This record gives sequence, C-alpha cells and structure tokens, in this order.
Amino acid sequence: MSDTSLTEVENIKAASRLLRGSIAEGLTDPLTGSIADADTQLSKFHGIYQQDDRDIRSERKRRKLEPAYSFMIRARIPGGLLTTSQWLGLDQIATTHANQSIRLTTRQAVQYHGVVKRNLKQTIADINQATLDTIAACGDVNRNVMSPPLPASSSIHRDVQRLAEELSEHLMPASRAYHEIWLDGAKVESSKTEIEPIYGDTYLPRKFKAAFVVPPQNDVDIFAQDLGFITIVKNGTIVGFNVTAGGGMGMTHGDKSTFPRLGDVLGFIDADDILAVAEAVVTTQRDFGDRTNRKHARLKYTIEDRGLDWFRDEVEKRSGASFAQPHKYSFVANGDVHGWQRDDVGVWHYGLFIENGRIDDIGDRRLLSGLRAIAEQHNSEFRLTPNQNLIISKIAEKDRACIKALLAEFGIENSKHASPLRLNSMACVAFPTCGQAMAESERYLPTLIDKMDVLLKRHVLSDEPVTVRMTGCANGCARPYIAEIGLVGKGPGRYTMYLGAGFAGERLGAPYLDNANEEQVLSALDPLLARFATERNDAEHFGDFLVRTGVAREITAGRNIHDS
Repeated sequence: MSDTSLTEVENIKAASRLLRGSIAEGLTDPLTGSIADADTQLSKFHGIYQQDDRDIRSERKRRKLEPAYSFMIRARIPGGLLTTSQWLGLDQIATTHANQSIRLTTRQAVQYHGVVKRNLKQTIADINQATLDTIAACGDVNRNVMSPPLPASSSIHRDVQRLAEELSEHLMPASRAYHEIWLDGAKVESSKTEIEPIYGDTYLPRKFKAAFVVPPQNDVDIFAQDLGFITIVKNGTIVGFNVTAGGGMGMTHGDKSTFPRLGDVLGFIDADDILAVAEAVVTTQRDFGDRTNRKHARLKYTIEDRGLDWFRDEVEKRSGASFAQPHKYSFVANGDVHGWQRDDVGVWHYGLFIENGRIDDIGDRRLLSGLRAIAEQHNSEFRLTPNQNLIISKIAEKDRACIKALLAEFGIENSKHASPLRLNSMACVAFPTCGQAMAESERYLPTLIDKMDVLLKRHVLSDEPVTVRMTGCANGCARPYIAEIGLVGKGPGRYTMYLGAGFAGERLGAPYLDNANEEQVLSALDPLLARFATERNDAEHFGDFLVRTGVAREITAGRNIHDS
C-alpha cells in the first residue's frame, strides 16, 4: 500500500525492488514507443529520460498518433575525462543509434538524444563496451562528480581528478538492477537480501550534485552544488579542502517558497576525510530531506529550514570528522580557459569552444568529424568542461602542428567562431525534447548572442567577457542565476532576465525584467552597457558594476531573490 503522505515518486521507488520496476518488460512491448509512467521515473537512475518531439506533438495528436517518443541517454564520466578510444566509441553510438550528434552537458558528461526504444538496450551495451556507463547519471542519487578539467595549471588537478573518481565510485548505487536489465547480468536470487548501504530502499528525496574545484578558477560553479570541495594548496601540495553544502539552481515560476541558493562553507577538512564527510552529507539528506514535496526536497531546503549549525553538527556526528575554520581562497572567473595551454611537464592542451555543447557537423564547422579525426590520429585525452566545452589534452610538442592543421581543416578552431561574450555563454537543451521547457534555449541563444555582440561593439566592449546563460525553464540546468546576464524561459519567446551575478559565480543575480521578449531584453541592456563603458571602475566586471551602481539588487541569500 502506498503512503499518501509521500510524493508519488517516493512510492514508486519504494515498490521498485531497488530500481527494477517493470523496465525490462516494457522494453519488449512492441505496441508503444514509450515505457510505463512509473518506469519513466526509475529509468532516470539508469541514466535515461523518456522524451518526445514537441515540435510535432500537436500534429501527431491531431492524427490520433501517440507522441514521437524517444529517449535521452546520459553517460557518467567523473571529471569529464575520456581517452580518445572512449571518444571514438561514443562517436559511433551517436551515428548509429542517436540523432547524429553528441551533446556535452553542464556536468562534464555526454548525452544522446533521439534514441528509440528498440535501440535502448543496445545503446547502453555499446556505452559499456566503450568502458563507460550510465549508472546514476540521473535520478535521486549523487550524479556525475565534477572536477576542474584544466590540467595545464599543475599536478594538483590530476590529484583532484583522482579524488573525484573515488567519490563517484563511493556514492554509486549498489543495486544490480542496471546490470540485470541492460547488460544481461545474473539476477539477484530472491533468497538473498540486496541492500543499499548508503541510500536505503528509497534513495534520496531528490537529485544530488557534487564537485571539486581548484582556485582561482571556479569553472565548476562550486556554490551551485549540493556538496563541494574547494582545494586548498600550500607550497604546491594539497593540505585539505573547504567543504560547501546546500547549493542548487532550480526553482518554480510563481512559487516564492522555491529559489536558487548558493552553498555555504561548512569548514575545512583533511583530504583523508572526504569520503566520510561526503557520505555523512548524503545520509543526512537521506534521513531529513523532504519526501512530501519534490519542489522542497533538495539539500538546500534541508539546510535552509534546519540551519547550517544543525547541519554541520549532524555531519560531524555521522562522519567522525571535525570541521576547522575555513582556509582563505579566492576565485577570479567561472568560465573555461580556451586555446593553447602548456602544462607543468611541457605537454600541450587545446581548449575548444563548443557552442552550447552540441557536437555535430553543420556547414563549414564539422565538429563531429573533426574530433573523430583527431581521436583516430592521436592517442591523447579529451576533457569535457563544466561549461559545455572540450579540451584536447596531452598533445606532444611534435603533434601540435598536426592538431592545428586538423582544427583548421574541419573549421573548428576558436578564432573563427567565438567572441568573448559567446565564449562565456551557455544554454540548456530545451525544445524540442525537454518536457520542462517553456521557451527556446539552445536553438535560440546563438542568435541572441549575435545581437548582443552588436550592442557590445557599439559601446566598444567587444573584448569584454560577460557571462550570459539561458534556460528554457526555471529549473536552471545551465546555471543562469549565477550568470551576469541570466535568461530564464517563462513562455514562448518570453524570459525573466536576471542581472548582477558575480563573474566568478560567488553571487546570485536579481530579477530585472519579467516575461520579456527579445526586443525588451536588448532595449534594457543597451543603456546599461553604455553606462558600463563610461562609468566602470578599472577591471570591474559587468555584474559588479550593476550592483555597485544600484541597477541590480545584491542578493545575499537565495530566499531574498523574490523580494521586490
């Protein structure tokens, strides 16, 4: 019997036999391209979202046809690190089973769109054949653990990458459902008791996101994470981590009880305490998170309701670790580093701009083919970034000229395509596949950037980096609330515009225009950019200028974002 005090998803998880449900049976049903409603919730834990093509939804309904169902599949790639061999496997999947493209996510992962049900199982098997998996890429569990992708800074990044992989493995669900359903693994015998030692039978109340960062670059947007580790380095050695908790971007239009929130710093811990502290944070949220209202179920609301001191005490009690005073740190930006970089051992890396993370062949810019050629000819690494870009990594000096030639041959070098504004832009998928989308995002932002660049040129600001991010709904997958210009979809062609966030991702933006169309957005930005060009302080960023001059409110806590 279901518990009426809990959300429907909680009852689905409780009855799922640790994420099995009837997924296996639904895959063999030839009468529909969909799976059962309850299984659409469970499939997320396996890295899968059921979607349909919203561009043709009305026409199919008129013709009395079921929606054009397909599935999005997301791989789990801790820290975004891939060998070129793995990349070639992912490339083949895109051209065989998906819509001829690969999409890089805002969490350093890869996802495919357009996979039909009859190809689901083979696609998952092929991802595993590429020595990757999709376990816990979605769902009410810890998702892909992020790590700074910039290996050119020092060996510190390589150490942090290893820690991210360890944390990802530690917080993996223990259920064998994934291997049973998708890889024909042996079923767990009914006489044996299968348990989830960290998550329990119903997992977490909502999704959970964790990341590591290495100052001064806040490329992972550490304060947007449920759990974050700020690397503290002294004399070239990691001495420990400042721990953050309670970040999260999602909210609901019109519901003032929901809001984006930046994480709080709990304190400093030794590196040896990472796994224990992370597990304690997860189990605290497991036991105290709200399971009666999914809009109020993220860790940020648990901390907001119970207080940071209570939460810190609970984590210390469960982990056996003690938080010391945070160590000093500073951030300078939350974007990626593009172009050529040389690391501490003399190896080269090229930060490649990929607009909104979409890798395909369009016109003269043949990203899919170009990256395939590089992967086939060079035994290097590809590093996915938190801002939907890619670093071609571990390039020997002797191979650098060849990589340059391939970038030019396939028309994918950065110089031809990216102004500073575009380099600092990001969008979610939105239409036509995301069921939550209320407005365009990925398909529209490039056109809007063209028009914003005209404004910047008019005011002699073309070289000025400004972060601009767009989402098709208020869930905030592209982290728009910590962009200097954030655009959040509210309806077809209509957006709420947020201004005044920090360039390094340390301050939320404030709502400035509501339900605005393109003309209203550009008309509002034009005079603000004119003032910025003439009144700014030396090296002052656009968001800081807007707050200093009173144009945008300073948001000191997410709960205040709705204040008038």
